[in-house]
Amino acid sequence: MNAPAAASAILQPVLVVALSPLLVGMMRQIRARLEGRIGPGVRQPWRDLRKLMRKQPANPRGSSEVYRVAPLLLLATTLVVSVAIPFVCTVSLLDPIGDLFAVIALLTLGTVALALAGLDTGTAFGGMGASRETTVIALVEPTLLVAIFALSVRVGSTNLGAIVTSTLQDPARVLSPVSLLAAVALAVGIIAETGRLPVDNPSTHLELTMIHEAMVLEYAGPDLAIVELASAMRLTVFLGLMANLFLPWGIATSGDPVLLLLAVVALGAKVAVLAAALAVAEVFLAKLRLFRVPELLAGSFVLGLLAVAASYFLA
Repeated sequence: MNAPAAASAILQPVLVVALSPLLVGMMRQIRARLEGRIGPGVRQPWRDLRKLMRKQPANPRGSSEVYRVAPLLLLATTLVVSVAIPFVCTVSLLDPIGDLFAVIALLTLGTVALALAGLDTGTAFGGMGASRETTVIALVEPTLLVAIFALSVRVGSTNLGAIVTSTLQDPARVLSPVSLLAAVALAVGIIAETGRLPVDNPSTHLELTMIHEAMVLEYAGPDLAIVELASAMRLTVFLGLMANLFLPWGIATSGDPVLLLLAVVALGAKVAVLAAALAVAEVFLAKLRLFRVPELLAGSFVLGLLAVAASYFLA
């Protein structure tokens, strides 16, 4: 077994699981401070998860196995992706599935499972949230694909490790028009995919604004803890992916323990900066009306297409 790949396969999912709730707590704390509140503290999400795990699960009457399996599928797909994506090392144990299309498909599978669970509850809120989430998925996934595909054209491979390694070898690509267009398109796609402002508001339960929260409204106890943990992990995975695609410096290229330690520090710093920037932006952003969301996502898709076109013309 390749030693660097084995080390990253163990290190990456552990980091994602351990740090994701802290990342969410940090974002909430930043928002609270900027809004003039004290805030619950960075570790509050971990306290909430521990409290939820001690409660009894509650299943809606008439729900099927789809409802019960969806949180586990959401968590499992995110864990697999956290192993496959080059976060701390460019070599992955799951390199064959560390492909752009496989990673996006796995992340979409978890989201679709949660949307089906929302429909399976048979409630008005669950169906409404699933319907809205399905619309967002249909518009976001093509944007994610074309934005990362634009980076893969110059490499000649859709393998994420190859794309990151190529940027490490030629840092000037970061400032190219292709990278700038792809970065903006990917940023909008990540905001929509993770349910952040201005597309969705993760801290509200108002009927007119809910998308993700409406789908998971019926979950309680350990099931809700899994959904919340998986959602935090997906945010970390997307921010880590964006950080290493456009700013890969610090990532290890071998299994040297010192390089791996430096890579962990660099990844934590990059993800924290991106999360802090997102939290600050959310303080000054209002949620878009639902019928305006497709316009925003269509604009990001066009930027992704322009990035793909530019990658061929400028190659």
